[in-house]
Amino acid sequence: MSKLAQDIILRPIITEESMMGVSDKKYTFKVAKDANKIEIAKAVEELFGVKVAKVNTMNVRGHLRRQGMHQGYTASWKKAIVTLTEASKTIDFFDGMM
Repeated sequence: MSKLAQDIILRPIITEESMMGVSDKKYTFKVAKDANKIEIAKAVEELFGVKVAKVNTMNVRGHLRRQGMHQGYTASWKKAIVTLTEASKTIDFFDGMM
């Protein structure tokens, strides 16, 4: 059973640090926890019509949150930094953020 590209790429990550990578054609996304690098690369190519050079992934642990007497952890998630090839066009969505 193959997953849809929309089920793999959940949302873009828009932070100061992630936006610094846009000039180097590095884009950051929140991805499905069970997705591998090959699936992520294919999903980005399908959704945005670009060529992917490499994918770096990392698992992000949940943060400790407190509300008065009670405490717990936010959900853990997976982050992918996708680097595009030199010849590839940029992703229009991120260009609007700059």
